[in-house]
Amino acid sequence: MKFWNWGMGKSLLALAASLLAGVSLHGAAGRAMTIGDLITTVRVSEPQMSPDGGNPTLVAFTRTTTDPTTGVRNADIWGVRVGQSPPYPLASSPKSDSTPRFTRDGQQLVFISSRGGSPQVYVANLFGPASTLPYADANGSGVVRSIGGQEAHAITNLAQGVQPPLVVSPDGKSIAVVSDVYPDCKDDACNRARMEAADKDPVKARLLTGLLYRHWDEWRLGLRHHVFSVPLAGGPAVDVTPGDFDSPPFQDEDGAVSFAPDGKELAVVSNREGGDREAFTTNKDVWIVPVTGGPARKFTTNPAADTHPVWSPDGKSIALLAQRRAGFESDRFYLELYDRASGQHHTVFETPDLSVSDFAFAKDGTSIFFTAASNGLDNLYAVSLPTGTPKLISKGGSISQIQVGKDQIVFAKSSLTSPADLFRVNLDGSGLKALTDENASWKKDVAFETPETMTVPGAGGTPIQYWLIKPPNFDASKKYPVVFLIHGGPQGEWGDGWSSRWNPSLWAAQGWVVAAPNPRGSTGFGQQFVDEISQDWGGRVMTDLNAVFDAVTKLPYVDANRQGIAGASYGGYAVDWILGHTTRFKAAVTHDGVFNLESMSLATEELWFGDWEFGGAPWTPAARANFAKWSPHLFAQNIKTPTLIITNEQDFRVPVDQGLQMFTMLRRNNVPSEVLTFPDEGHWVLKALNSQRWHDTVFAWMKKYL
Repeated sequence: MKFWNWGMGKSLLALAASLLAGVSLHGAAGRAMTIGDLITTVRVSEPQMSPDGGNPTLVAFTRTTTDPTTGVRNADIWGVRVGQSPPYPLASSPKSDSTPRFTRDGQQLVFISSRGGSPQVYVANLFGPASTLPYADANGSGVVRSIGGQEAHAITNLAQGVQPPLVVSPDGKSIAVVSDVYPDCKDDACNRARMEAADKDPVKARLLTGLLYRHWDEWRLGLRHHVFSVPLAGGPAVDVTPGDFDSPPFQDEDGAVSFAPDGKELAVVSNREGGDREAFTTNKDVWIVPVTGGPARKFTTNPAADTHPVWSPDGKSIALLAQRRAGFESDRFYLELYDRASGQHHTVFETPDLSVSDFAFAKDGTSIFFTAASNGLDNLYAVSLPTGTPKLISKGGSISQIQVGKDQIVFAKSSLTSPADLFRVNLDGSGLKALTDENASWKKDVAFETPETMTVPGAGGTPIQYWLIKPPNFDASKKYPVVFLIHGGPQGEWGDGWSSRWNPSLWAAQGWVVAAPNPRGSTGFGQQFVDEISQDWGGRVMTDLNAVFDAVTKLPYVDANRQGIAGASYGGYAVDWILGHTTRFKAAVTHDGVFNLESMSLATEELWFGDWEFGGAPWTPAARANFAKWSPHLFAQNIKTPTLIITNEQDFRVPVDQGLQMFTMLRRNNVPSEVLTFPDEGHWVLKALNSQRWHDTVFAWMKKYL
């Protein structure tokens, strides 16, 4: 995968941004958002609708809270009745409860919990006697009750625990889930013995015998992801994807497993090219396997990625997402419809140029609802089958995790000024209504300025969109420092959505004007725009960024003498590059940024990324020419800007030495610079107290020089 997108978001107020520019969302007297607000934000995710037939519909979701003192996060499962009740707990324990799924009859909840130690699949009854809790069920005869404690029981006990995706069969007889295995083991007893022996071995050396030996922040030595089917009533778990390969290819790969409507088959995503090729190919295929185990049949033959298989309600078709260019992980995802029997397939739509993300069939199978990025928003669309033109159903913000019922759609939605909550909308896009407001207790006190979406001509006159976020209680008569945030990827975006890591509204709350540009390589502006950064990392994209820098610093309320810049991943690369070519910035922060393209190319774990982005393997003439042309370390002798570097020891995408190389070079040249490194973090800083330290350090650095 890419160097990831550190700009994560889209807004409920995007349509009104130009009309409401500069208006505080919560009144002129509101306080500024704090780091504590960000860290303790209640996280809402994984909505699941109960089966249709009951009224009102019950929506289960994962609700995650954070203890501000210990930094401990805990996920519980909550529910909300559409149009009836406030949210209430369904499954809770001191350990994590997540990934809720309903059984076919809606009477039981299936979920993943670590309440017994390692994460396993649990099942609990939803309805009980009327004396338990005052929430009427669909028929009015019972009530939804808490299913924590002894009322939930485990139906798996796999040695390596389980991980998403978790899927319940439509016939109500089975579940499918992913667990890690030693591929040469024939049963779980062997897996358990191997795991325990490794834990007890006093020597912790790693013997590397092939690629891909590590991924993101974990070492992958000898273990494989496999799909297991398990009887819902309890019984042996069956490995339905045995062999020395991963199914799905990556951890927690949502949408990689799907049941046929009759519950007899599974569609699974797997890369079975074998051996070292897994580190330098983006190919994935869909395979069909019996739910009871047996030979797998390769269903797709596309040399690029095929993923997210979903059966049509009648079982005659399978829809999936497909890319067309092998080796390019940021190619457009097309929506393909396959005939289950013949394997013949066609593209549902070619235009408009939308790359599909989440999708689901309508209950009658005549259309598909999907989300896609467009001009800084993640919107909800519908398209008729077998082919049609997408129709906008609901505009972002950032819409994701859609669930389609017979007459309504439920989804998660966030914005630059509001964390994700759950919403429902009618199938035609009418009747949008919030189902949750889990952070109302602090949002009501905070002043947010409405983000503005603006454009400026970039390289070749191409319009470049950027978000402008002003400080709370903005005063146009004052002059403010400005900080430019550069997103990662490089095929990513700054959208109108909430981020728990790089949050533009929190940066603006420090008293700065914040600009978040979407230059070449950004998604949501057409595939050609995405393509135009490959093998041109320091070219047109830098012209685009400079155009935004120049436009923003000319605004009457911006102090052009106090400019800061910050970015992560590719955004960190961009900061490293820019600092070697200008002295306009007074302060800089570069997080997990690529500094030395040549040394990076053989240290990062997913080798296909560099092969595509720089024209070939590291020893080819094209790649070596790109390294010489675009590597920041070759221009770092020009850097004069005080720079804070963050580089983490568990980051296997942009390894720790990249930041250390830059720090060494800056200190030798007497440039004010410091390094913040976390031994227990990867490409992202995810732990709550680490995040607190990260923000404290980053903001203090910026304030020192701005």
